[in-house]
Amino acid sequence: MIVVGAGIAGVACATELARAGIPVEIRERARVSGGRMASRRFDGRPADLGAAYFTVDDPDFAQVAEGWRSAGLAREWTDTFVAYDGAGRREAPGPMRWAATRGLRSLVEHLARDLPVTVNRLVLGVEPGPVVDGRACEAVALAMPGPQAALLLAPTLGAATRATQAQRWSPSLAAVLRFPARRWAAFRGAFVNDHPVLNLVCDDGDRRGDDAPVLVAHTTPDYAAGHLALPTGAGPAVEEAVRDLLGLPEPAEHVHVHRWTYAKPTAGPGGTYHLDADSVGLAGDAFGKPRVQSAWRSGRDLGRALVTRLGGG
Repeated sequence: MIVVGAGIAGVACATELARAGIPVEIRERARVSGGRMASRRFDGRPADLGAAYFTVDDPDFAQVAEGWRSAGLAREWTDTFVAYDGAGRREAPGPMRWAATRGLRSLVEHLARDLPVTVNRLVLGVEPGPVVDGRACEAVALAMPGPQAALLLAPTLGAATRATQAQRWSPSLAAVLRFPARRWAAFRGAFVNDHPVLNLVCDDGDRRGDDAPVLVAHTTPDYAAGHLALPTGAGPAVEEAVRDLLGLPEPAEHVHVHRWTYAKPTAGPGGTYHLDADSVGLAGDAFGKPRVQSAWRSGRDLGRALVTRLGGG
C-alpha cells in the first residue's frame, strides 16, 4: 500500500493502515514532511509559511491535539484576532486557535515518527491495478490537492480524475518579514478585509511565544495569481502593505516569499474522501472545510475505508 504525500492527510491515512497491520509506504516529493502545514527556519528560528494555526471541534481530532499538547508541541494560542476594514481596526472573536512552538510541520512529523516516510521521492504516474511508477500495489492514496493528483492519474482512471476535477483552489503568497524591533500595537493575528494585497497577517513572535519581531503575511488570491511566476518580486509590495497597515516606521531586515499555487480549496466533490473500484483513493481538505482538522479527518476516514477493503485489523 502506497500513500503519496506526507502532509497531515497522508500521515493520518497511513497511521490507520499501520495500526491495522497493513504494510504501508509514504512517498513525499519535498525534502521534509508537512505539506501545507509548512514551516521553515530563518537564522535557526521556525516560521509558519502555510497554515497559520489550527482549530478543534471534532472529538477525535481533539485527542490528537491533546497528544501534541502533552508532547510539548502545541498550545492554545488565542480566540481573538483583530480585523481591519474601512471602519478601521476592531476585535474579531472566534474559535480557539492553536499554534506550535516549533512550527506546524513539527506536528505532522510527530504523527509520522513511526511511519516509513521517504522524502525527495517524486511519483510520476498511477495506472490501473493500481500500479505506481511501474510497481503493482494493493491500493494507493493520493493525499494532495486535486490538480496535482490529476497529473499522476492515467486517463483510464476516470472516477479518480473526475473527483480531482470537482476541486477548485485559490493561490496565495506567504511572506515572512523580520523587523529590527517590535514596533506594532499588540495583536496576535489580523484579518485584512477588502485590501488589494493582504488577506491575513500573524504576529509570529506571539505565535511562537518568543516575541521575535517577525510577522507572516498572506496575500489575497487575486494578488497572488499575478505573481506566481516570480513570487520573490512581490516582496517589496507585501512589505509596504504590511508597514502601511500597522504603521511601522522601519523597513524589514529580511523578507522571504513563498508561493502556494494551491493554497486553499474553494470547492470539493463532497464526502470526506474518495475511494474508487480501482483502489485509488484521494484525501485532503478539499473534502470538507479548508482546515487542518478537515485534512486529518479525510486521511483518517480514507485510511479506515482502505483497512476495510484490504482486510486489515
